Amino acid sequence: MKKVEAIIKPFKLDEVKEALNEIGIQGITVSEVKGFGRQKGHTELYRGAEYVVDFIPKIKMEIIVSDDVVSKVVDTIEQAAKTGRIGDGKIFVTTVEEVVRIRTGERGEDAL
Repeated sequence: MKKVEAIIKPFKLDEVKEALNEIGIQGITVSEVKGFGRQKGHTELYRGAEYVVDFIPKIKMEIIVSDDVVSKVVDTIEQAAKTGRIGDGKIFVTTVEEVVRIRTGERGEDAL
């Protein structure tokens, strides 16, 4: 099993969610996060005063999937989230040792 974490632009969330739904992904955890990468924030003007926005609002999606569909999930997120501009985000894939469904006690891929 793998955990796919994607940091994407907030306005791309619905598009990515629908694309994942089309390939049969059911469970997704979504968090509103802030951060920066190479772009290191930007400068904005507010009421005549200039200030630096260090942390940019992003969406973090977490999805646990079986090994056989992980590449399809990553490709789907990449295609749906891409704008071609700086700050599109990143996708991380890590190994998941164990999953337990609390309600039933199911373990492993049965708990997905």
